[in-house]
Amino acid sequence: IAATLGALDADLRRRGARLVLRRGEPAAELVRVAREAGASGVWWNRDHTPYARERDVAVNAACRSAGLEPHALGDATLTEPGDLTPARGGFYTVFTPFYRAWLVRDRLPPAPAPERLATPASLDTLPLQEPGRDDLPPAGEAVARTTLDAFVGSGLAAYPTDRDRLDIEPTSRLSPHLRVGTISPRQVYAAVTAAAARSPALAGAVEAFVRQLAWRDFFVQILWHAPQTRWQPLRPARAAVRWRREPGELAAWQEGRTGYPVVDAAMRQLAATGFIPNRARMVVASFLVKHLLIDWREGDRWFMRQLLDGDPALNGGNWQWVASVGADAMPAFRIFNPTTQGKRFDPSGDYVRRWVPELAALASNRVHMPWTAGGAAGYPPPIVEHDDARRRALAAFGASSRPGRRA
Repeated sequence: IAATLGALDADLRRRGARLVLRRGEPAAELVRVAREAGASGVWWNRDHTPYARERDVAVNAACRSAGLEPHALGDATLTEPGDLTPARGGFYTVFTPFYRAWLVRDRLPPAPAPERLATPASLDTLPLQEPGRDDLPPAGEAVARTTLDAFVGSGLAAYPTDRDRLDIEPTSRLSPHLRVGTISPRQVYAAVTAAAARSPALAGAVEAFVRQLAWRDFFVQILWHAPQTRWQPLRPARAAVRWRREPGELAAWQEGRTGYPVVDAAMRQLAATGFIPNRARMVVASFLVKHLLIDWREGDRWFMRQLLDGDPALNGGNWQWVASVGADAMPAFRIFNPTTQGKRFDPSGDYVRRWVPELAALASNRVHMPWTAGGAAGYPPPIVEHDDARRRALAAFGASSRPGRRA
């Protein structure tokens, strides 16, 4: 965030303005700044988390009380969460019908940024803070645009076939920028659909990528309609799952010491970079909730502490999906085998060797199963045996959906 704010201030200064930072209650501070600037209104982009909605209600009321016009705009998603509703009423909890309705919505093209802006010289501001870490990727709108251009130019075509690969860099890496607003989903959508218009051969790749933008909106509308699902399962019957409280096993998962190489590689990458690809997220999440039977909320909290793109709606929605307690969730009987996942999506073992150096000397046919090579110095044995964990998970999830507790 600090790096992003610094980049925003630099962009504003190039247009003749500057960033004004204040600390305090948002509604009161916005009204104070607007009055000091002699503004007639306040404009902002809506966010859709429970906290953001409460904040926006307070800002709206404070502006009206102060005689300022409040203008809340929608640019965090491609479709506002209240705009799509099923014919039966309520909200969508299954992705496919949501996606069909989402696809036919009109999309406004992104507007160009103004060439010149101004900030009254009399406005006081707090100093910008220096980033707390110097090992994180660069931030700001220019970086986001460069990232988007690079993906459209060289990564988009292979996205459908390579997006799950862990040993290469197939993903767009746009999620941190979407999270902090240095690029909007409309800009991303416009860029990839324009690429398909120029090169019809990209149509399939664009459709696969755009589908992921729809998943963002899907999870946002769920949290918007059902804010209790931030920490409670959307499917109440699944609340009966008896999660295990095992601090030692949770710590082993967090620190990448489970004895399953692909899980440990992903968790170490997360700690080092604040990012892991979607396939890795699914594998480590499945391992926590299905192999270790540890509450999905523990994983949700850890991801929110670690991820550069941590988003309450997306993070919570995906954790509930993997834990089989949320919207359009993974079937409870679907339990990823981490060894098979590693072999399939890191066939060379390069991903594991990069993040788990204890296994660097193992051959590709052994790196995902170090126990078959007698183990490796400094690397732990598996924390749980896969077949045992699978049976335990099936029993636990089966118990939560017996007659009388229908899932």
